[in-house]
Amino acid sequence: MTLSIDAVAKPLVLGTRGSPLALAQAHELAGRLAEALGRPKEDFPLEVIRTTGDQIQDRALSEAGGKGLFTKEIDAAQLAGRVDIAVHSSKDLPTELPEGLELAGYLPREDARDALIARGPLGGLVDLPAGARIGSASLRRQAIVKRLRPDCEVELLRGSVGTRLEKVMAGRFDATLLAIAGLRRLGLADRASAVLSIDEMLPAVGQGAIGLVIRLGDEAAAAAIASVSCAATGACVTAERAMLKVLDGSCRTPIAGHAVLADGRLTLKGLILSPDGSGSAAGELSGPAADAARLGEELGRDLRSRAPSGVYA
Repeated sequence: MTLSIDAVAKPLVLGTRGSPLALAQAHELAGRLAEALGRPKEDFPLEVIRTTGDQIQDRALSEAGGKGLFTKEIDAAQLAGRVDIAVHSSKDLPTELPEGLELAGYLPREDARDALIARGPLGGLVDLPAGARIGSASLRRQAIVKRLRPDCEVELLRGSVGTRLEKVMAGRFDATLLAIAGLRRLGLADRASAVLSIDEMLPAVGQGAIGLVIRLGDEAAAAAIASVSCAATGACVTAERAMLKVLDGSCRTPIAGHAVLADGRLTLKGLILSPDGSGSAAGELSGPAADAARLGEELGRDLRSRAPSGVYA
C-alpha cells in the first residue's frame, strides 16, 4: 500500500508499557512510521501505561489471571481514546481482544529464538552443571528445561530483562532464558551465553514479533500501520495464534509454536507439554501462506487430541 505524506493527517499516540524493552519497541514503531510517512517522530508520541502484569513480581502470572494482565490497562486507554495504536510483544497478547479492538499488523519479526544467559559462554543447556538453578517465569521454558535437564532446579524469576540479568550475574541463579529479540532491541545481545536452536527450545507463539492494535474503524491508524506492517510476519503469527486459540492457550499451559514462510509456503511447528515436562505432543504442518489460519487450527486440533494426560483435566 502506497501512502502520501498527508495520508495520516493527525498525530497518533502510541500506547506502551514502561519497561525498557516495551519502550524500545514503541520507539521502533515511531521511527518506522516517521520514515514511512515522511513525518517528524514527534507526531507519534508515547503514552506509557503501567499494567497489572508489571506490578506483580512475586508470583507467576498464571496465579493472577494470565496474559491479559499485560494488556488490559492499555486496552482501556485505547477504548477511551487516549491511545491510537497499542504496541505489544505479540507473545503477550491474548487470543481474543476486547470488543472494539483489532490486531491490525506486525512489524518485521526479529529472531524468534531463546537465549541462554549464564556467567560465561556455553554451547547450550547441555553445558550447564548438574543441579544448576535456572530462573524463569515462563511455563513453556520451565517445562522444556525440565524435559531436557531434569537434574536442574527450575524456579520462578520475574522482572525486567535487566533485573533478570542482574540476578544471574549476582549468583542468585546459575542461568535464565530470554528472547534474543528482546536482547537485540536493547543492545544486549552480547550477554547471551548461547542462542538455542528452534528444535531445542521451540519459541512462544508470537515471540520476536511486535503486534499493533487499533480501534475498529480507525482509518488513520489503519493506514499508518499499513505503511510499516510486514505481511510475512503477519502470516506466520496468524498461524501460530490460530493454533494457540484451539489449544486454549494461556499462561497456565506450556505451549510453543513457530512458523516460517519460504517461497509462499508456510511451515508451522507446535508443542504442548505437561508443566513438569514429563509428557508432550509435537507436530508440524505445511501449506500455502494464504491458509495460515486454517493450518494453525488444524495443528491445534491435532495437538489437543494428543495432549499429555492431565493437561485438559
